[in-house]
Amino acid sequence: MRRSHVTTVSLLVALALGACTNAKDVLEPSAITPPATSTQTLPATSGNTAAAVPAPGGPATTAAGAPATTTPVTSAQSAAALARTRLQIAPIVGASVEAATPLTAELQTRARQRGITLAGSADQTATHVLKGYFSTMSEGTDTTVIYVWDVYDPAGNRLHRINGQQKAPSVSGGASGAGDSWKGVSPATMQAIADQTIDQFAAWLGGKAG
Repeated sequence: MRRSHVTTVSLLVALALGACTNAKDVLEPSAITPPATSTQTLPATSGNTAAAVPAPGGPATTAAGAPATTTPVTSAQSAAALARTRLQIAPIVGASVEAATPLTAELQTRARQRGITLAGSADQTATHVLKGYFSTMSEGTDTTVIYVWDVYDPAGNRLHRINGQQKAPSVSGGASGAGDSWKGVSPATMQAIADQTIDQFAAWLGGKAG
């Protein structure tokens, strides 16, 4: 009788434990949550990361356009560069006194018109020195003036060169000899050369202003 009672109690305990185990399996969150859930969230995380990648690309695109913002040389900057210039004109080489006189006078006039200050031969404040070399070539009734200007800094370093030629009818109807070729050059021809020289000098200075 006692053995039967013990066996019955043992069976009841075993059934109770089994019931508790099954209940735990049903109520445990891990038992009802699909294991693949944590894995399925990865594409969403990866998608968010991929969407964030273009963000650093924004500034890069802007930076790529930065050269377009480079400020060009303005007329104000060019005018300021000319205003700071003190030009000294060295004695003309190769031209006669009669031809050099209207040339020098027009150089001074044109320089003032362009806002350039002229410095005297003894002026130590000159920022640029202009040296001119001239020659002529006669062909029939025409005379061509060939000129070269070198621009130097106060230390004697050459910074720039301007050259060209001006062809015009001889005022004397042709030169009688190589030594008289300058007699056929009109003042207007030398004045035109002076204007071209100062204009090119000013353009060069203005281009350096930036």
